[in-house]
Amino acid sequence: MNSSAPCVFCRIVDGSEPAETIYEDDHSIAFLNIAQATKGHTLVVPRKHRNDLTDIEADEAAAVMRAAVQVSKQLTYALQAPGINLWHASGESAWQSVFHFHIHVVPRYTVTDLTPPWTEAELPLGSLSNLADQIRQAP
Repeated sequence: MNSSAPCVFCRIVDGSEPAETIYEDDHSIAFLNIAQATKGHTLVVPRKHRNDLTDIEADEAAAVMRAAVQVSKQLTYALQAPGINLWHASGESAWQSVFHFHIHVVPRYTVTDLTPPWTEAELPLGSLSNLADQIRQAP
């Protein structure tokens, strides 16, 4: 196969780029990430090219999430992973590096096998009121 698709994930979907696929259905495909954060790190993508959360329809995103749930079960069972992280990034500022919507399914084996990407600072609930109002007013 010789696809001219510029997107590497589209080439994986159409079979012109090799990948280790571990799950697929009519709407989604899941394959092992070539850069394993932990053993079994898998990417779940829609078959149709969608750039990110702003570009995917809710039903398409739901189909990808259903596939991510199935893949999580497979990884947990096959690899005896006691935990799973789901990770998604939309946009360059959120660290998205491949601009085809995808969810990372990352098996976890210990509390320290990954480093959290941020630190939390708890704020007083009252300090969030104006922010909540601003978000509620969005279309």
